[in-house]
Amino acid sequence: MIHPTAVIHAGARLGADCDIGPYCIVGPRVVLGDRCRLHSHVVLDGVTTLGSDNEIFPFACLGTKTQDLKWNGGETRTVIGDRNVFREYSTVHSATADGDATTVGSDNHFLAYTHLAHDVQVGSHVIMSNVATLAGHVIVEDHAIIGGLAAVHQFCRIGRFSMIGGCSKVVQDIAPYMMADGNPAETRFVNKVGLERAGFAAESVSNLTKAYKVLFRSGLTTANALARLESELPASEELTHLMAFARDSKRGLAK
Repeated sequence: MIHPTAVIHAGARLGADCDIGPYCIVGPRVVLGDRCRLHSHVVLDGVTTLGSDNEIFPFACLGTKTQDLKWNGGETRTVIGDRNVFREYSTVHSATADGDATTVGSDNHFLAYTHLAHDVQVGSHVIMSNVATLAGHVIVEDHAIIGGLAAVHQFCRIGRFSMIGGCSKVVQDIAPYMMADGNPAETRFVNKVGLERAGFAAESVSNLTKAYKVLFRSGLTTANALARLESELPASEELTHLMAFARDSKRGLAK
């Protein structure tokens, strides 16, 4: 189903049962999976691949050239998975360096005016509320929630099952399973309600609460806090991931 006012370039590849609404533009190097729906006035351009069952609302613009002034030509890509929703005026920009890609997983929900800059890596089951913004090279792990009008500085990482409050200014990494808020953002507590809704066992939430107190409220350095966690808390998948995330942090954890 392609509206007669839509412009589909000859090189574009469309999967089965796609619905392309009025005044949409699909560039010559775009690949759309099956059953994607473009409501109207959507622009897809660049070397851009979308999986199946994505829904894109009016005036969203995906796959266009990076805004990074360091761009020096070459082929950059945008790769998007399945069952994502991009609401009105969402933007996703391609990578900057030749051969690199901006990547988005599956089952994400990007509300109106959200922005994913060049080279970001977004996992799956992520929610970004209205006007939330990711700068270049940001990494967002699975099941994170980013509140409206929040802005994430380039090269920051957002951990899995974390939650960032609206209007927050994020300039350091947000640890997995935690809640952060403020300007600049600080880690406030464990994302307890979110973890319970996701089916985490009470014991896991309790251990993460203990880890929060050691890592963020004990006054210890990150290295000493991690050593204490390793010796005092039982091993678990959640604790292992939290500790590895903290060890790998280059910008430091938002405390």
